[in-house]
Amino acid sequence: MDVTASSDVTIDAALARCLVDSQFPEWAALEIAPVALSGVDNRTFRLGDALSVRLPAGDWYALQVEKEQRWLPVLAPSLPLPIPDPVAAGSAGCGYPFRWSVYRWLAGESASEDAIGDLVAFARDLAGFLVALRGADARGGPAPGRHNFFRGGPLSTYGEETLRAIEAQRAVIDARASLACWEDALAATWTREPVWFHGDVAVGNLLVRDGRLAAVIDFGSSGVGDPACDVVIAWTFFSDAARDAFRAALGVDDATWSRGRGWALWKALITLDADPRARLIVERVLADHASRT
Repeated sequence: MDVTASSDVTIDAALARCLVDSQFPEWAALEIAPVALSGVDNRTFRLGDALSVRLPAGDWYALQVEKEQRWLPVLAPSLPLPIPDPVAAGSAGCGYPFRWSVYRWLAGESASEDAIGDLVAFARDLAGFLVALRGADARGGPAPGRHNFFRGGPLSTYGEETLRAIEAQRAVIDARASLACWEDALAATWTREPVWFHGDVAVGNLLVRDGRLAAVIDFGSSGVGDPACDVVIAWTFFSDAARDAFRAALGVDDATWSRGRGWALWKALITLDADPRARLIVERVLADHASRT
């Protein structure tokens, strides 16, 4: 499915071809093809065997290009797994209004229970990656803002939206328990020095090879601030033993775990009508909150 940018330019392989040929003629002979899971915020195309083209789908996502170009090479040496490696930065052209990127291709399939050999080991490996990311030098890193939809900032940014969603979904959720969970998350404020976080730790951004976590991609929502948003996968993907292993290896305190529940609850509530799994996520979050309070 094609995605339309804010300029009404259709983002497809023909546009990627035009941009590459006009700005990087040395790659004009390389085939361009869509990938199976191209994304919505950005569209990704394979460029030959070793490269990929990443085109932001709107102006907010375009803000992420400079950040990724600047910071991913700085972060990579501190991390135990491969992350996207920028090769070139493109500019507006062919009727397309945004900057864009060329990366080295990272092989693997999106994480799923079928693709992962041992989910508990996978949870520990992911936690180890996030611990290393938190430990990277955060001086000068990008603070939360429009570029990452305020990930890493205070949960109160989405306070009114969350309360409206709780009220609107009373027929299908436990509104009282949701409100209690949300209030606990708001009270558990971040008071430490800012650290690096990924911002969108989701199965589509975790690559698996041979049953193991092989790479972490899409740092568009990354930044320096509160890392609680990286805990959300505990409820969106993990359960039971894998969730416990993830938390133990991550080494976060109760307050960070609570804020992570808040991030997961907010996103699930606002997508209840569109995402079939959102109700399950709400139930997992509320059950976890009940068991720990």
